[in-house]
Amino acid sequence: MDASAHRVALDRGEVSLSCLVAGAGGGRAVLLHGLAGDAGELRPTAEALARSHRVAVPDQRGHGRSTRRPADVSRRAYAADVAAVIERLCGGRPAVLVGQSMGGHTAMLTAAWYPHLVRGLVMLEAGVGGTAPGDEDYPARLGAWFAAWPVPFADRAAAVRYLGANPLAEAWADAMEAHEDGLRPRFDADVMRAAIEPVAARARWEEWAAVTAPTLLVRGEHGKIPAAEDARMRAERPDAAYAVIPGAGHDAHLDAPDAWLAVLRDFLDSID
Repeated sequence: MDASAHRVALDRGEVSLSCLVAGAGGGRAVLLHGLAGDAGELRPTAEALARSHRVAVPDQRGHGRSTRRPADVSRRAYAADVAAVIERLCGGRPAVLVGQSMGGHTAMLTAAWYPHLVRGLVMLEAGVGGTAPGDEDYPARLGAWFAAWPVPFADRAAAVRYLGANPLAEAWADAMEAHEDGLRPRFDADVMRAAIEPVAARARWEEWAAVTAPTLLVRGEHGKIPAAEDARMRAERPDAAYAVIPGAGHDAHLDAPDAWLAVLRDFLDSID
């Protein structure tokens, strides 16, 4: 693994994971994108860490250039993928897991279920899962929204406009695949719904309490984690470090990349 970012394919039998890898440093880090994202949106983070870490950034199953329609989208399957990335792309050495949104939930579960592989956990705008009372149809609504995208988009500009003309819209547009008739996402709406359903099904308080690795919670000032959930996470793990990125929303790594990298580097320095 050299210092320049490049892609490799990790064959897991039932799925193939396309992974962006970078860096030649002594540390190990695995970065995990959120639902409907891909490794590309975390490439700036990977390249910023490349001097001090070997970094692996998978397109998670069902996303990007990885297997598009996996048979298993359980939380166990996603965590097992991360364990395989650490074992095969990080030489089996314990890694710092950095995950945003659903990727942070996956990182938390991996840290709880594979503690020997995790030396640090960073959860960016990520919680323990579950849904608020009255919001149980969230996965269905989200799946319907993805299914309603008017694809193909004529070009990148059209995609960005439709998706909100914000940093996340730009990241999603950059991840799209070019076809003869325009741009299409590299995921299927029904798979996204199926993937988020186990996250929404229940809150994983036992797993959160079971994490022993040094942990950092990062929130955007205008993020989406409910205040009550955030407060309980901090109360149940008072050892966890905590940071808020001013002016940022749920996608703080895209909204305020410099501030995000400063917070992340400070944490990595504190556990080295």
